[in-house]
Amino acid sequence: MATNKHKNYEILNLIGYALSKFNLNFVKEFGFETKNEFYEEIVKFNIADTTGTVKNRQDLFDPFFDNERRGWWQKGDAYIHRKILIDSLYGELNVKEFSNLVKIYIKETFKVDIKNVENISPILKSKFRQLQETGQEAELFFINNFKNFHKFREGSIEDARLFGDGYDFQIKVLDRFF
Repeated sequence: MATNKHKNYEILNLIGYALSKFNLNFVKEFGFETKNEFYEEIVKFNIADTTGTVKNRQDLFDPFFDNERRGWWQKGDAYIHRKILIDSLYGELNVKEFSNLVKIYIKETFKVDIKNVENISPILKSKFRQLQETGQEAELFFINNFKNFHKFREGSIEDARLFGDGYDFQIKVLDRFF
């Protein structure tokens, strides 16, 4: 099955999310004063082919944050699943913690010498591995959004992924199971 995902899908999503959420504060954590300087560095690291690729990733996340950029507002919620996934794993991190996570990803994956990298907790590293696992994005989207479906609105969800019974979730609505 062919995929249209960029070869550096995960890190580009983390960068775009951080640029939208933290704006210049994220860029400054890398020692840059402007986003353009940061974009150019990401291209030097071979994470993106062009600075436009990095900017586009920010545009993708802009509509979901209270910032002054509109980004790709016309796309509606087409990319909300990416924000929900990152929020569920790292939404509680502040700019310093989030940028450190991105620095470690870049350092380990692209073998780049990044300055001022601090250790991150083992739990955060585990969450990072989760981000890369196939199917995780759709599962987390469903967990966070199943109540948006009329039939499941009053239901409660149970995770069945580890039981190996051929289904991932069970939803109980009154006396019915789905």
